[in-house]
Amino acid sequence: MSDIQILLVDDEPGIRDTYSRILKRAGYNVQTASNGEEALAKLAKSTIELMITDILMPGMDGLELVRRVKDYDDNVKVIIMTAHASVDSAVEAIKLGAFGYLRKPFTRVDLMDSLSRALTVRRAELSLAGLPSPEGECDFRGIIGQSEAIKRVFRMVTKVAPGDATILLTGESGTGKELFARAIHANSERYKERFVSINCGALPETLLESELFGHVRGSFTGAVKDKEGLLVYADGGTFFMDEVAEMAHATQVKLLRVLEEREVVPVGDTKPKKVNVRIIAATNVDLREKVENREFRPDLFYRLNVIPIEIPPLRSRREDIPILVAHFIQKYVKSGNLPMRDFSHEAMRIMKGYNWPGNVRELENLVQRCLTLAENDSISADELPELFMHSGETSSSSVEVGEEITLQELERRHIMSILEKTGWHKKKTAQILGIDPSTLYRKLERLGLSGSENEPV
Repeated sequence: MSDIQILLVDDEPGIRDTYSRILKRAGYNVQTASNGEEALAKLAKSTIELMITDILMPGMDGLELVRRVKDYDDNVKVIIMTAHASVDSAVEAIKLGAFGYLRKPFTRVDLMDSLSRALTVRRAELSLAGLPSPEGECDFRGIIGQSEAIKRVFRMVTKVAPGDATILLTGESGTGKELFARAIHANSERYKERFVSINCGALPETLLESELFGHVRGSFTGAVKDKEGLLVYADGGTFFMDEVAEMAHATQVKLLRVLEEREVVPVGDTKPKKVNVRIIAATNVDLREKVENREFRPDLFYRLNVIPIEIPPLRSRREDIPILVAHFIQKYVKSGNLPMRDFSHEAMRIMKGYNWPGNVRELENLVQRCLTLAENDSISADELPELFMHSGETSSSSVEVGEEITLQELERRHIMSILEKTGWHKKKTAQILGIDPSTLYRKLERLGLSGSENEPV
């Protein structure tokens, strides 16, 4: 039995009983309330982690209840149940802080998917807010994830952030290297000082040198006055250099001096300036290969590579996709610019099987695009870009070799896979699994899969 506490609020006893049974069979502790006042009273007495509430209720309606709940405890996730006619009210609830909504009639799969995403995001937010967790007390706001792949990075960052060692972040474009650099700064002794960043690949060599080290008047055409470099500007704080592999050899030599001597020589000057700055570099290419090809100085590489941290690609943390999607939906809906929509079960299955060459940045762009262009509240698989339909996606029930999941999750995915192949024919599924139908029914109830995807609850 899970220790998760869920509060179900609806003025109709039959609805409360039906949903309560479903949630209890899935292993959750469920309390019920018939109105908003009763819900607030139970919230004050218990540690409620998630609330599912109707909008249209006598007395205090769902919108006012959301407002009161978020004022009382912003960590409580609220899911709104709504009929088609009140979708606008559900969107208003999202803007007030609700996590999402379910439009009636919805299926057991819809309910369990929404519940799972809400609870996962809640756990992630509590961890990232600096509350005690396996990763320690570290501020990871802005970085969402609960997969083991991303947790390994959290643990590494927690260890190295308080020190002053130079760090090299590696990983594909769009994985969030700058976010982790900011997290390292936020959890270091330098957090009160500046975090300064530069993209080394975005500037020509002469301009990059000037930006990094500064220059004196007359050192080159257009240098009409002395200019302080960004390394001096970041003195006392953290300096983040993205795409460091794009740096020219002459600039690499000058950066090596900064790392070895802790001093900067402006362009056109001979007098060094002392700087106290922590360097964090990042690259999306293999720097060792660059060194072997004589495209990057080996001495600079070893100075930068004191503590290497690899940020995993999104395809190595597929279980984070649903909570990242939920995070981006809330981000754009709360901005007031886009309507509230959610992805269908099939669309999410395809998204979890896609390889994401653009990683988290590509996922965010997709969410924004679909929220903008979709015609219905539920974004179907047909509304995903064409390349998603031919990307060799895997079933959501499949398991990658070496994937770190629990035995219960492995069992759930295998049962789901057979159910999908048999069209949810439970007797055939039981025969294939080699178990009695009664055993299958008990397993389905325990795993929250007791109904077909198309069977309304």
